[in-house]
Amino acid sequence: LQKLIHLLQATDDPLIQEQALITLSNSAAFSVNQDIIRNLDGLSVVGGMLSNCIPKVQEKALNALNNLSMNIKNQEEIQVYITQVCRTVESAPLNSDLQLAGLRLLTNMSVTSDYHQKMMNSIPCFLHLLAEGTERTKIQVLKVLVNLSANPAMTRHLLRAQV
Repeated sequence: LQKLIHLLQATDDPLIQEQALITLSNSAAFSVNQDIIRNLDGLSVVGGMLSNCIPKVQEKALNALNNLSMNIKNQEEIQVYITQVCRTVESAPLNSDLQLAGLRLLTNMSVTSDYHQKMMNSIPCFLHLLAEGTERTKIQVLKVLVNLSANPAMTRHLLRAQV
């Protein structure tokens, strides 16, 4: 895992970055590895890949963060990327794999109400995707909206959102 994280830091080759992110993502399916990756500062390395200009690299980074977000301690570190993930969801091509990867991460990060405020400004986008997206997109957006709606503090923001 340490070598993969170092590889991500050392290379600018998008194909190598993609493969390293896929491997980290698969490794993060095991809870013991989630802690190891966090302790190796892997969350910030993977999070840094969200700024990559290659959509496939961004998508793989989102998938890795999604698997890593199944851990409360990891969520505390991943939450700093929520605003960036929301912007990615808003700017990604409609129904793209990149958009869906962002929505999946937002779904996990919205299970508890801890980070709902960071998603509040994206509610109009979520409602737009609910109206315009394919079935896959709509299902993923509904998961985020259901999580947000479970928080009474979000009611006003959900009902007042401009669509």
